[in-house]
Amino acid sequence: MSEKKANVEAETASAQHYFTLHDNVNGKSYDLPVLEGSEGPRVIDIRTLYRDAGVFTFDPGFTSTASCESGITYIDGENGILRHRGYSIEDLAENSDYLDVCYLLLHGELPSPEEKGDFDQTITSHTMLHEQLNYLYRGFRRDAHPMAVMVGVVGALSAFYHDSTDISDPRQRMTAAHRLIAKMPTIGAYSYKYCMGQPFVYPSNSLSYSENLLKMMFAVPTEEYEVNPVLARAMDRILILHADHEQNASTSTVRLAGSSGANPFACIAAGIASLWGPAHGGANEAVLKMLEEIGSKDQIPNYIKRAKDVKDDYRLMGFGHRVYKNYDPRAKVMRKTCHDVLGELGINDPLLEVAMELERIAVEDDYFVERKLYPNVDFYSGIILKALRLPTNMFTVIFAIARTVGWIAHWKEMMSEGSTKIGRPRQLYVGETERKFTAVDVRESKQSRGWSWLWGGNG
Repeated sequence: MSEKKANVEAETASAQHYFTLHDNVNGKSYDLPVLEGSEGPRVIDIRTLYRDAGVFTFDPGFTSTASCESGITYIDGENGILRHRGYSIEDLAENSDYLDVCYLLLHGELPSPEEKGDFDQTITSHTMLHEQLNYLYRGFRRDAHPMAVMVGVVGALSAFYHDSTDISDPRQRMTAAHRLIAKMPTIGAYSYKYCMGQPFVYPSNSLSYSENLLKMMFAVPTEEYEVNPVLARAMDRILILHADHEQNASTSTVRLAGSSGANPFACIAAGIASLWGPAHGGANEAVLKMLEEIGSKDQIPNYIKRAKDVKDDYRLMGFGHRVYKNYDPRAKVMRKTCHDVLGELGINDPLLEVAMELERIAVEDDYFVERKLYPNVDFYSGIILKALRLPTNMFTVIFAIARTVGWIAHWKEMMSEGSTKIGRPRQLYVGETERKFTAVDVRESKQSRGWSWLWGGNG
C-alpha cells in the first residue's frame, strides 16, 4: 500500500458509514466514507474518487463541497443559528466586547480576567503603524477607494514586520495575528482620513478598540473629541457581528492563499480584495444605494410592487440571505442597536425614514414573511454607518476591520494542522482539443472566419 493511500485510509478510519457510488458506465461500485462533525450535515469523503474511479465532482461555487475541517464557527442557515466556538452570536453580542470575541476565535475559549487584561494590553501595544508606512498613503490618489488603499497597505506590512512572517513558528504566527487585529483599525481610519484630506489621528492607549476606531476616523487636531458611549457600543457590536462567518468567499480566499505558504499579511490582503466584491462585503453599501434610488417613503409602494413582480428583475437589497433561510441571527441584535443609534443621534434623514418604513413592511407583509425575506445584518449595519455619517465607500472597510480576526483565526488553524495541502481545484474542460500549430503567414484571418474585432488603444 502506498504511503499516500495509507494516509487517506488512516484519516477516514473513524468513518462509521459509507456512501456507495454506482458507475453505470463501467459497472463498478465505490464505497466512499461518510464523515460526521460535531454538528451539521454528514460529509462524503471523495478524496480517493479520482484515484479509484477516474472522475472528478463538478460543484461551481463549492456550495456542496467542504474544503476543510474547522472548529471555529458553526452555521445552521435553516434554523438561523450562528455560533463561535459553541457560543451563540446573540450571547456574544449582548455580553462581550469585540476583543473578547477575538480571543475566543483565536484560542477556542473565552479569556479569564487575567487573560483578557493581557490580551487587551497586547492588542493596544500594537495599534501604531511603522512611521514609514504613513508615507505609503501619499502614493495613492485622494479619490482612491479606501479598500484599494487597504489592500496595498496591508500587503506592505510584510515589508516592515519581518519578525512575524515565518509561518512555521507558532510564536511568530501569534505575533502576526496580534499585529493584524491591532493595526487594522489604524489602517482603515488612515484610509478614510487620507481620502478626506484630513491629518492622521494616532491611536490612544487609553481608549477601547471601538473607541479608538471612532476617534481615529472622526477626531481633528483643532477640537477635543469625546467618544459617545452609545456609538462606541454600536460600533463594537458591528465588529462582533461581522467577526467571522465560516467558509465565505473572503475566508476561503485567505485559506487558499495560505495553503501556498504565503505570509499572513499577504493572505489577509487577499481576503480584503475578495471582500471588496459587491456580492460579498459590498452588500451594506448596496443597501444605501437602494435607499437613494427609492428616495422617499411615498415611492416605496412602487418598489415593493416591482420586487413582487416575477417578471421584473428588481430586488430589494438587504433582505433575505444566501445562507440563512430563516431570520439572520445577527440582524436581531443589529436591529436593536440600529434603533439605539438613531434615537441617540436624533437624525432627521429622509433615507433613514425610507429604511425604517421598508423594515416595517418586511416584517408585516405576507409576501416577505412567507418567503422569509427578513432584513439581514447588512440592512441594519448600512443604516447605522450612514447615521454615523460615514461615506458608503467606507462601509466595506469597517467590514474588513471586523473580519480580520476571523481570517487570521482560520489561517492560524490551518497552519497549526501541519498537513495543509496547497489548494488546487479541478475543472471541467470545455475548450479546444489538440490542434496543429500553423505559421503566422498561412493562418486564416479573423474576418474570413466571420469574426469582427474592435481594436482598442493603449489603456
